[in-house]
Amino acid sequence: MARVGQPDWDVHVVAPSFLHGDLRPIPFEYSTKDNGNVYTNKIYFSKRIHFMIYGRALKKILAQGWDIVHAWEEPYILAGGQIAFWTPKDARLVYSTFQNIPKRYPPPFSCIERYAMRRAAGWVAFSHSVQAALRNRYAYSEKPSSVISVGVDTDMFRPDSAARDRIRSELGWGINGPPVLGFLGRFVEEKGLRLLMQVLDKLPTAWRALFVGGGPLETHLRDWGAKFPDRVRIVTGVPHHLVPAYLNAMDLLVAPSQTTPRWKEQFGRMIIEAFAVGVPVIGSDSGEIPHVIRDSGLVVAERDTEGWIRTLAELINSPLMCRHFRARGIQRAQDEFSWPVVARKHLQFFREIMDQTVA
Repeated sequence: MARVGQPDWDVHVVAPSFLHGDLRPIPFEYSTKDNGNVYTNKIYFSKRIHFMIYGRALKKILAQGWDIVHAWEEPYILAGGQIAFWTPKDARLVYSTFQNIPKRYPPPFSCIERYAMRRAAGWVAFSHSVQAALRNRYAYSEKPSSVISVGVDTDMFRPDSAARDRIRSELGWGINGPPVLGFLGRFVEEKGLRLLMQVLDKLPTAWRALFVGGGPLETHLRDWGAKFPDRVRIVTGVPHHLVPAYLNAMDLLVAPSQTTPRWKEQFGRMIIEAFAVGVPVIGSDSGEIPHVIRDSGLVVAERDTEGWIRTLAELINSPLMCRHFRARGIQRAQDEFSWPVVARKHLQFFREIMDQTVA
């Protein structure tokens, strides 16, 4: 936003100095590409995101006379309410949300959400399914909204054959060999790892599998992988700047997310990262995945085990189809998901909100 908004926008960012992430602890990492003003601030209770709060330094920062305050926090959690309470009345407050299932939150979260959304001037839905879930909900329906996806750094995530060869060598694999099917993300039930293991057990064509991430299913995944010591690699604790190299080591990315009564895939950031490095994607039809993949990959019904086996085998055995999806994914990443594109969409929405409130 700071780069594409010059000279009309002066962008300042407040980031946690430390966050307990889903996959690993995350200390603040300053990027040399950041040309906006970046502040770090302590946060507390980040292991349980609903109860997370910011340190009081944020209150002083918010009091500095902003036109727009963009809260990349859910409006129903404590931090979301804290930002609403500390944002001056003359600043336009905009939330971003991943809520793609309508839920009734218990107190105090329901009270926080009502208060925050009454205070808000608008909200950003990170996906089409989020907007559909919230557009008729109390307070949300009364506010301007826009569907703007998360983005990908296409300078960092790009095709890199040298990185592919290096990672495969580090994993003890030959540069050539059976295709590498990859998974990137949390090792949890809803991400479909059990289905993927069943599919690989029955896949009729040769394969290797690379799992990058972490989570409670790691032990189960390693026990299963022990059956295939030459074909399965499980890598945990990978910092974000190394993710592009591991993605490049994959020939296909598999995103077999499974909908539960209280969760469905909210976006699938790994999909657009795979697009950017030129890795074809096969995903389930959970939540937002079909909207993200569209014509740039293949979508299979969540629990259709035979369909997954058939589709994976088809793609593995079709170099022409793989080349098509590589090219299509790279183009989509550049045209729709690159950070400059996403930043311009945010700034356009912010300008519309400012024009409406002035009018």
